[in-house]
Amino acid sequence: MSPTISYKDSSRQRRPGSYHQSMDMEIKPPPPALYMDNHTARPGEDDTEALLQGFNSPSYMVSRGYRAELGSILLLLFLYVLQGIPLGLAGSIPFILQSKNVSYKDQAFFSFVFWPFSLKLLWAPLVDAVYFKSFGRRKSWLVPTQYILGFFMMYLSTQVDFLLGDVEGKSPDVVALTVTFFLFEFLAATQDIAVDGWALTMLSRENVGYASTCNSVGQTAGYFLGNVLFLALESPSFCNKYLRFQPQPKGIVTLSDFLFFWGAVFLITTTLVALLKKENKEVTPSKEETKGITDTYKLLFSIVRMPAVLTFCILILTAKVGFSAADAVTGLKLVEEGVPKEHLALLAVPIVPLQIILPLIISKYTAGPQPLNTFYKAMPFRLLIGLEFALLVWWTPKVQHEGGFPIYYYIVVLLSYALHQITLYSMYVAIMAFNAKVSDPLIGGTYMTLLNTVSNLGGNWPATVALWLVDPLTVKECIGAQEQSCGTTAAAEHCTELGGSCVTMLDGYYVESIICVALGFFWWFLLGSKLKKLQDEGQSSWKCKRTN
Repeated sequence: MSPTISYKDSSRQRRPGSYHQSMDMEIKPPPPALYMDNHTARPGEDDTEALLQGFNSPSYMVSRGYRAELGSILLLLFLYVLQGIPLGLAGSIPFILQSKNVSYKDQAFFSFVFWPFSLKLLWAPLVDAVYFKSFGRRKSWLVPTQYILGFFMMYLSTQVDFLLGDVEGKSPDVVALTVTFFLFEFLAATQDIAVDGWALTMLSRENVGYASTCNSVGQTAGYFLGNVLFLALESPSFCNKYLRFQPQPKGIVTLSDFLFFWGAVFLITTTLVALLKKENKEVTPSKEETKGITDTYKLLFSIVRMPAVLTFCILILTAKVGFSAADAVTGLKLVEEGVPKEHLALLAVPIVPLQIILPLIISKYTAGPQPLNTFYKAMPFRLLIGLEFALLVWWTPKVQHEGGFPIYYYIVVLLSYALHQITLYSMYVAIMAFNAKVSDPLIGGTYMTLLNTVSNLGGNWPATVALWLVDPLTVKECIGAQEQSCGTTAAAEHCTELGGSCVTMLDGYYVESIICVALGFFWWFLLGSKLKKLQDEGQSSWKCKRTN
């Protein structure tokens, strides 16, 4: 259960998995991340139409079973596993920073790391249109990007201890960490674009549906390895309690070790792909060629200017403000109150079956002509769960004892997260169903990706703002030193030097939780009906006029 809740709406960036095949969208597996709502759409989708046209050729009328392409399916699966590793590692950093008592403003700054997966539509046309034909359309980007990722991870393994402040006398360099991991996620998002596009042509028409399964399973597994497994093996207390006979001061692995190992895996895998795997040119018809970078961006701009689309974008960019405190801050607050970060991460494991089943159940209610009704009905329940999260954080220190937390506490956390996931998925599946319903089929991939990108940004920016506002809304007083304050970091240090201590009188998280829920209900009462009315717009309101 990672704190990267909406960076991700997720990065932790994750999207639910079982119904994607019917919607042809990307999966950011609900990264086993506490209270995470981080879902993204895939930019390679606009290849689908041309791909299926190519498959209608006589040479592809012979049915091919999945066993005939098992090697390609396993390769796709592994590439998506590699894609999930950077997501998981980035999602673990806020936990580590929180244990080092960094400010919430620093956490807000670091949250920009999770934006590339939601913004990749901005450079996806470039990845799609520029390539070396002799080497392969997708390999032209996949191979160099993965090489850079591999070398980047190996170099980062030599610097990460210094950046995290693990060197004696140092504090975490949040700015350098943010820049470093932003580049890390940018490379991973670029790899994602290339793999998504290649998945459509690597498999035959009969087996192309397995691409979504590889995406869902692979990214989920990669995120699990980079986040849940890493946090558990990095924790000295967890390793000493469950995995060792003799206690040691460090965990079984360090972040440096983990980065070096996966950097080597990236390099070896990329070399094998470059040498041994060839793109199947027979399924890459000339019609798959893109229109051109400029034309693609003009098309995106023309879609956004349509009145119905513009209204939808404005509404969906503001709809998730009410959830921002609960989604972005709750996990960090639980760590601050003493809950071990590895325990929160492991608590997400039992939720995975629920995350698989939920889309199947909810899709029955969103398959009709009014999918946004489900979004509207689920919203107030999710807002109320935000208040329940605030109560959970308030209750946490009251049940803590020397041995940690009792079992019933973790059961309450697990149930709270499960309820949150039900409301989150109800809203998410509804939005994805609506996006699929209104997207112009002539340009369905570009259209759907644009709408999904806006939906993702609607979760990202409130999460960043929510993290940034926690400190300004918190009221602290200097106890033990007269006429001193704790309003700034310097003032707090001066208070301590004079023998006092800064005591929190009002936690900004609780203030923010109430404000966010109030804003959420205000949006629900005032604008919720306007969002539902978009379902009554005729199909002509969503069709884009294209010029050849």
